[in-house]
Amino acid sequence: MITGIIKTKTFAECSYRFDPDIHLSEGVTVRRTINALPYEISNIGENAEKVFYGNIFSRIFVEKPDHGVEYLSASDTMVAEIGSGKYISKKQSEQLKYLMLKRDWIIVTCSGTLGKVAYTNGLFENKLVTHDLIRIVPNDNKVLRGCIYAFLSSKYGYHQITQSQFGGVVKHINDEQTKSIKVPVFPKKIQEETDSLIRLSSSQREEATMCLNEAVKYFDSLYSINQDITKTFSLRLKQLKLGIAAYNNNIEVDEFINKYEDNSIQLKDITSKIFAPPLFKHIYLDKDNGYPFMTGSELTQFNLRYYRWLSPRGVKDINDYVVKKGTLLLYKSGTTDGGILGNVFITDKKLDGCCLSDHVIRIVFNDEKMAYWAFAFLKSKGAVRMLQRLATGTMIPFITPERISELLIPAPDENYNRIIDLVERYIDLNSQSKANETKAIELVEAEIEKWNK
Repeated sequence: MITGIIKTKTFAECSYRFDPDIHLSEGVTVRRTINALPYEISNIGENAEKVFYGNIFSRIFVEKPDHGVEYLSASDTMVAEIGSGKYISKKQSEQLKYLMLKRDWIIVTCSGTLGKVAYTNGLFENKLVTHDLIRIVPNDNKVLRGCIYAFLSSKYGYHQITQSQFGGVVKHINDEQTKSIKVPVFPKKIQEETDSLIRLSSSQREEATMCLNEAVKYFDSLYSINQDITKTFSLRLKQLKLGIAAYNNNIEVDEFINKYEDNSIQLKDITSKIFAPPLFKHIYLDKDNGYPFMTGSELTQFNLRYYRWLSPRGVKDINDYVVKKGTLLLYKSGTTDGGILGNVFITDKKLDGCCLSDHVIRIVFNDEKMAYWAFAFLKSKGAVRMLQRLATGTMIPFITPERISELLIPAPDENYNRIIDLVERYIDLNSQSKANETKAIELVEAEIEKWNK
């Protein structure tokens, strides 16, 4: 049990709320630390042209992109690959233009999982986003926008955001609470350096995504797949592929594979190992004593920040869990109608040497360039559907390494080197972007902590 003595004057700072979770949270300590800094203390409201979120509305979705505007949920805005494949009717979107994002805004999740922050670039622009997401339109008044983003992404911003939460089962924060978050007016040099790093990180991320999109688009155009799904069909027993489930016998996937089957290679012929490590006991340690650890779902996030370290004592061989640069990673569990089942990731500098969950299949190639080629192909629309078709199981479908090893991918063609260059550029830029964002956040935290000592 955590106990503490609260002074009455602190109730005013917390909207006169009496919740123990508020007054005994990390947010209290963080606010005291910030108040003790030798700088002017500002807040988000003073540094924003506008802080807002929208009203609840019923959504009218359309199937074809030409008839709608792309719609993002709050979770869609926090992942590495911006996009949902969902579209709101153009007619309805006219009434919801105020919910569209613009470049160089800061967005904060305000319901459920609170405190996740993103800095918008061209990838977000003009996409229609849920009402349930706080938008901060910075004005660079006292604190530059990149510095505000780095601060909100730090533990000193996060704990203030979560301290303001209210609600029972589903926690929330609102725009007024966000405006009141305290922000130190850092020295000009710190502000300019962090702002520059965040803006650079944002542009690098945008360029990286464009490179990957171009590589994937090559396979989408060459080996397109019918986006309509045949829901009713009949097959003879001997025609059944991997099981009797409809998704195991997807007709559109058959047509997709037929387009390149005559000039294809099997993954098992170009890889040295395809495996998922066994279940293991999770023993977490302090930073200096263990291996950084990530779950499969955390792979979808843009800037991965390690906050858990795994002990080698809980596993038979820690090397089964450590991934190396260039290894393809495939999340093996989930649903076959969306989610991250069949999503493919590639290990970059940030993930190199990290331990991953046993829910992630590792695909280790004989040649790193072939890994890049396969990665671009497996990100294509047809390949994602093909991977999902490999799933087995009832309650929670999953993909096995054995089925992955039998997979056919197109053999390299005259565009091989161009695709390799694009993917390599994507990996390099993405790694630089993550490093620059992390550096900016660490600069802000270090500036606060040097006075806290």
